[in-house]
Amino acid sequence: MTEHPTSKEGRQPLAARAQERARPRLDGPGEAGQAPIAAPPRPGLDPGVGARREGDMLRFVGAATRRIARGMDLDEIVLGLCRATVPTFSDAILVYLRDPLPVGDERPVSPFVLRLRRTDRLRLSGEDVETLNGIPPQLSDLAELSGVPSTSSLLLDPGSDVLPAAELCEVRMGGSLGEVLRGVRPLFGDAPTAREALPELLGENRLLPSGHRVILAPLRGRRRVIGAAVFLRRPERAVFEPNDLLVAGQLATHTALGIDKAMLYGREAYIADELQRTMLPENLPQPTGVRLASRYLPAAETARVGGDWYDAIPLPGSRVALVVGDVMGHSMTSAAVMGQFRTTAQTLAGLDLPPQEVLHHLDEQAQRLGTDRMATCMYVVYDPVAHRITIANAGHPPPILLHMGGHAEVLKVPPGAPIGVGGVDFEAVELDAPSGATLLLYTDGLVESRLRDVWTGIEQLRERLEATSRLTGPDHAPPLEALCDDVLDVLGPGDRDDDIALLAARFDGIAPSDVAYWFLEPEHAAPGRARRLARKALSRWGLDDLSDSVELLISEVVTNAVRYAERPVTLRLLRTDVLRCEVGDDSPQLPRQRRARDTDEGGRGLFLVNRLARRWGATRLSTGKVVWFEIPTGS
Repeated sequence: MTEHPTSKEGRQPLAARAQERARPRLDGPGEAGQAPIAAPPRPGLDPGVGARREGDMLRFVGAATRRIARGMDLDEIVLGLCRATVPTFSDAILVYLRDPLPVGDERPVSPFVLRLRRTDRLRLSGEDVETLNGIPPQLSDLAELSGVPSTSSLLLDPGSDVLPAAELCEVRMGGSLGEVLRGVRPLFGDAPTAREALPELLGENRLLPSGHRVILAPLRGRRRVIGAAVFLRRPERAVFEPNDLLVAGQLATHTALGIDKAMLYGREAYIADELQRTMLPENLPQPTGVRLASRYLPAAETARVGGDWYDAIPLPGSRVALVVGDVMGHSMTSAAVMGQFRTTAQTLAGLDLPPQEVLHHLDEQAQRLGTDRMATCMYVVYDPVAHRITIANAGHPPPILLHMGGHAEVLKVPPGAPIGVGGVDFEAVELDAPSGATLLLYTDGLVESRLRDVWTGIEQLRERLEATSRLTGPDHAPPLEALCDDVLDVLGPGDRDDDIALLAARFDGIAPSDVAYWFLEPEHAAPGRARRLARKALSRWGLDDLSDSVELLISEVVTNAVRYAERPVTLRLLRTDVLRCEVGDDSPQLPRQRRARDTDEGGRGLFLVNRLARRWGATRLSTGKVVWFEIPTGS
């Protein structure tokens, strides 16, 4: 619940205002919140004055509804109602909303509970308070707005922490409040039904101003009642007129419809955010020999979903696939198609296909999805042992490589045709990836806008990378996360028309001295030879304390490989922050851990691997499979 006292500093004393309000207003009001509207014409009143009052009322309703309609979320709409009515229409307002609020066709939960969402009141000046403290006792019911029987009531003390009414109210079936809410029409506070409903809503022992100084207006949305608003006037102010019920009804209707709209919009925004979040990686992997950072920015606050995506997929042999793509458009459909492309790319990467083959299969998938499913994509495979990258492009902006010395170059890669064109061959190029270099993959939203073409944007991005690198010196690469933030600063205010996906990879590589590689003939002696070779490598690296566990696991994995292999088995050890062992063979059948029976002679190898290794896995290759495991080095 939010309580907001409306400032009215500089007003004339309270007693003078009471007399002024009794006289008809001849000046026209401005926007809502500037001047109190006048009462409707009464018999015997000058027709010109009556017409002016009616015009004032219509202008007030128009200004107030426009202010309410400007709100896009729940709080803005309720705030618009309060600011539009206090002090122009009433001296205080309390807004109750259903808790929880149903959205669209959702079935409301039981019980029917109303929660005080916001209350606004006038803030009196010191002169007003002194005047109020000296008014006759018949005006003391002003204090009863808050239920405090004192002239220093909550209404006069905006800094008080005491609530002016009950914060929660349960609407009883068959009760007076339920009857008023079902009736939809606003009622004066002294109406028989409203007189019983107000204590139920505001709480017991909450005394209110007498006469037509209270209006209880239900808030009914498109399908159901979602709350209620209570308008109150001070005793020294003119009472509400019958036409004020129509005004309250108009304001309540616009507010309720606006709240319905805000709830629907909020749900759609939530769905869009969740869809986009689940379509993109929650966390990037941490593969050996490379550090990664990423960013995603939607096209606009009102278009939170789009077709841009990025991904990093670990591959056998400590390699990693880096993917950035862009489906046309930034809508729910684009996001759904993007999700299909990303899933397809992950599946194809798991088969260890060459980059150009991955794009070829993505192109076939796009044609199966429909003729209008177009996308650009950049697919890069980094090998930290060979210090090389293999790149295939499908109509995507070229990547930029920032070298350790500070030079940034736009890599020359075949442009290729976008995914979905069909019948186009994709090419792959292999380039050096020196240690310390940073590869930047991005979508066209970063470099292209209405103010510049794509190649101008790429050149500006390249210059920005070089400028950032100069800040850290030629011997130190800029921090990866800070680099991504700095890259996004290349966009000027209003210089973004599309969503942006950004993936940065810092190549650390694996030194040749930290790699040991052997071929083993598929024979019974292979496990013993593998243990001896591993023992020598561990001794050379100063990891003799790992020999027992590593030799045991290598023996088990090599034994399984030799059992099914027809060609030489490969054994590779990699020393980084962990010790990684990879055993490859030409059999496509992946091993599965199973529970061996007491009478079984085998079936316990993978059980040991699972218990002793920090991580392990098996990956199918185009030429067979690789089984790997990792053991902490303790360094």
